[in-house]
Amino acid sequence: MAAKLVYADSRGQIYDHPELQLAGRCGSGFYRIPESELMPLPPGSDLFVLPGRLAVGYDPRRRRFQTLSEIKGQPGPGLAVAAFMAPAHTMSYLAAYQTVPRAPVLPLFAYTAVGWKAGGFWVAGWRSDPDPRQDLVNFDCQQIEAGVRSRLASQPDNRLLRHLSHCALTYGCPAAKNLFLERWEAPLPTSPSCNARCLGCLSQQKRSPFPAPMKRIRFMPRPEEIAEVAVPHLEQAENAVASFGQGCEGEPLLQGSTLQEAIRLIRRQVARGVLNLNTNGSRSETVAHLVAAGLDSLRVSLNSARPTYYSAYYRPQDYHFTEVVAALKAAKAGGARVSLNYLIFPGVSDDPAEVSALEELIAQTRIDLIQLRNLNIDPDYYLTGIGFQAEQKPLGIRRMVVRLQRNFPHLRFGYFNPAWSNTTDHNEK
Repeated sequence: MAAKLVYADSRGQIYDHPELQLAGRCGSGFYRIPESELMPLPPGSDLFVLPGRLAVGYDPRRRRFQTLSEIKGQPGPGLAVAAFMAPAHTMSYLAAYQTVPRAPVLPLFAYTAVGWKAGGFWVAGWRSDPDPRQDLVNFDCQQIEAGVRSRLASQPDNRLLRHLSHCALTYGCPAAKNLFLERWEAPLPTSPSCNARCLGCLSQQKRSPFPAPMKRIRFMPRPEEIAEVAVPHLEQAENAVASFGQGCEGEPLLQGSTLQEAIRLIRRQVARGVLNLNTNGSRSETVAHLVAAGLDSLRVSLNSARPTYYSAYYRPQDYHFTEVVAALKAAKAGGARVSLNYLIFPGVSDDPAEVSALEELIAQTRIDLIQLRNLNIDPDYYLTGIGFQAEQKPLGIRRMVVRLQRNFPHLRFGYFNPAWSNTTDHNEK
């Protein structure tokens, strides 16, 4: 049975359409979604009604896509509905809709196609990482609050710890929560400044049509403060990872000397666990120094392997795409594990020219892992912002991954930064 289109009325009530089937979007085009690409809405996901956007479904009788400009028996049009999937899930199709004039720009979420089937919501995506570290069922609010109280009592003067307690209790950051639950990956934000002006920056939006969903850290922690947070976690946590470079900061490579000293302090006290850096890769020389100091893994974020689209999204202030490639090579040369945080946007990520450029980048750098994370941004705002022009039909996100697996058998795929000594090869799943 084909999944039905879902839509909402002006009050936000969601309905399934009696005739139209679910449609999806890749780039600017509408597509039918194969049933094999659908999964039940994951626990911990959200549904959004999209203001100023009319739902688009597929009419199997007329064999065409149809916009819900009006609904029988209801005032007003049928508004589009999208899913924001829980972490560890990657989307394969965007929600399909037509934008009306003067519609507001959507806030920074990923808008996955969602429909109704067999008595429940189904989404166009798949679980790309089996790691349970951010599954909603694994978080107990009382345990988190107790963990915050305990750590703050033991280190009351540590500014970084106070900042992370705010992240855990106010913003609900899963990584910060896991720090206070003493498990898995913990965050180490350090940089109030940045050398990029990303269209979808999570911590700072100046003169933007949407707000940043979180506030950027306003101070630079001392190396001793960083070590005080990281060392107990690396000593005690299951599958311990501590990561510089978080959504609540700028670019950590701009604080290279502080990070280098912090890494040395940490490694003098504990050899266990993984020290990771999430970065834009804008300082290859700094990357080499950090790896030499004891950094275990590097994750570089990319929206595109093509310099034109990369620069249009990141808007780098003092570096070029060639420096990002050099940083990947520097980390590999130093013996670190290297990942791409490849920001998935159906229609762009799987554009044939994009996939070819990504394959060339992988061949140059021999990266170890691609993290398939959804790009959080208004689709129309993004396509206009980077000036994207498709010359061919997209491959499909799932087909893109299969092609990369075939052409690069060493390459792993996931969603999170692994505790490398304990990770399993996802290609063998």
